[in-house]
Amino acid sequence: MTDWATIASFATAAGTLVLAVATFSSVRSANRSARIAERSFRIGLRPVLAPSRLEDAPQKVMFFDRHWVTLEGGRAVVELLDGVIYLAMLVRNVGSGMAVIDAWLPRPGQRTNTDPWEPPDAFRPQTRALWIPPGDVAFWQGALRDQSEAVFGQMSEGIAAGAVSIDLLYRDHEGDQRTMSRFSVLRRDGHDGSEATWWISLGNHRSLDGDGGGTEG
Repeated sequence: MTDWATIASFATAAGTLVLAVATFSSVRSANRSARIAERSFRIGLRPVLAPSRLEDAPQKVMFFDRHWVTLEGGRAVVELLDGVIYLAMLVRNVGSGMAVIDAWLPRPGQRTNTDPWEPPDAFRPQTRALWIPPGDVAFWQGALRDQSEAVFGQMSEGIAAGAVSIDLLYRDHEGDQRTMSRFSVLRRDGHDGSEATWWISLGNHRSLDGDGGGTEG
């Protein structure tokens, strides 16, 4: 005789299993969609700094001690004057979000992708945060004034050799997506009596927050 109770139990179990699989697939799909939406949102806020273009308009920049420099597209200012090292350059935000530069780290010589990144707490805080809108150009500036610091002597040697590097630490306007970008600043000596110029090149980036955190590119 047919055991309808057993058949009903198996049918119920099978239905429950199918429902569980469907629910799992639905939740997994929803989670994937949520992650995609969140990533798209973060990409819309992501800043990415790069050297300015040659055709970008010059800007005049004043330091705390009222020392003025003129910055031109694609170039930097590197000066050792009256016991102070002045550093400045124009940078372009090629990302889609506001870039807020919080700190910087100077190093002598031209650092490459094989050179390690320093931790964020090794960076020097900006006197004031520098904001760069997406698709726009603004300046970055920093100065070394304490000659007793080891980095002052190291940077002085780098300037004499014609090569220094600057790592910038910045974030989006909400304080997330912290990123390090490495810039090399190289001197090209003038010819026929013309002044030497310092040119900017971009090394690589390191993301500290969000998607791809800790990666280099």
